[in-house]
Amino acid sequence: MVKQLSVEDFLEKAATLPIIDVRSPGEYDHAHIPGAVSIPLFDNEERAQVGTKYKNAGKDAAVILGLDLVGPKLAGFVKQSKKLNPQQKEVLVHCWRGGMRSGSFAWLLDTAGLTASTLIGGYKAYRTAVMAAFAEPRTLIILGGKTGSGKTDILKELARQGEQIIDLEKLAHHKGSSYGAIGQLPQPATEHFENLLFTEWRKLDPAKRIWLEDESRNVGSCFIPMPLWQQMRAAPVAFIDVPKEIRIQRLVKEYTGIDHALLIEATERIRKRLGGKVTLDALNALNHQDYTRVADLTLDYYDKAYLHGLSQRNPAQVHPLVVQADNPAQTAHQLIDWADTHITAV
Repeated sequence: MVKQLSVEDFLEKAATLPIIDVRSPGEYDHAHIPGAVSIPLFDNEERAQVGTKYKNAGKDAAVILGLDLVGPKLAGFVKQSKKLNPQQKEVLVHCWRGGMRSGSFAWLLDTAGLTASTLIGGYKAYRTAVMAAFAEPRTLIILGGKTGSGKTDILKELARQGEQIIDLEKLAHHKGSSYGAIGQLPQPATEHFENLLFTEWRKLDPAKRIWLEDESRNVGSCFIPMPLWQQMRAAPVAFIDVPKEIRIQRLVKEYTGIDHALLIEATERIRKRLGGKVTLDALNALNHQDYTRVADLTLDYYDKAYLHGLSQRNPAQVHPLVVQADNPAQTAHQLIDWADTHITAV
């Protein structure tokens, strides 16, 4: 018998069971529950046909068309689903609203000897839960610092030393600046970025502090959910003050050897912000592979932009930590000592 599960119960079971997303490929590709496998009841064109039939001729006619389209695929659906969990023969199924698509698919699997559970309210209910989660109060600490300060490496060290972190740039496949997409995978849609973020958010102990890197609202083309963004803006900032020469060395090491054309494109994108002369100087330095000069020139802009953003925060919430060496492990240890003394959990 097909069971219907709440979002919380569905996700709890998803820790050990496969999820089948029966929405169309287009819906799935845009955003989905992380880890879900796409076995679409209808392809993109078929879904459009059924929708049009429903609009023009009503539900009954749309159902008949749907049955005509799906009939030849039934055996394939069962075979694909059984492969996902051949031992336990139990799977989770969802569609957009938890209606006919997932119900019919789950009934088919149940008839074929599998145990299938559906998601009440479907993917739409899951999305409601995603956005609601980010409004729940958490003890956040924002790791701040100018471009090239090594914040990502410090975050990783914080995690190694037992702290809870969320790496927004890793989830977004972007490092934040005009150069941030270089060497990264294609960015997810904002909706899928939110789903990935929610997956990490659920793993964390709400009673313990969480470290996140200081970001703009958008990380490349991905936007941080507004409820989380508001919490981040109100949270204390541990500002890592790293000398410019160390930051230049880091950036040179990071970007040397990368496709030269991509570096030129990234520099051209910020031409208006850099100014004409600085842009020409930076492009000339790139042509001579003088990456130290490029980093020095572009950091002038990025430092001003970052400090302007920092100035919009409550000064009492900004806590500078002067760092003279590029040693993420040592810096993380200092941050933990500071947080243990100054930060009280919600």
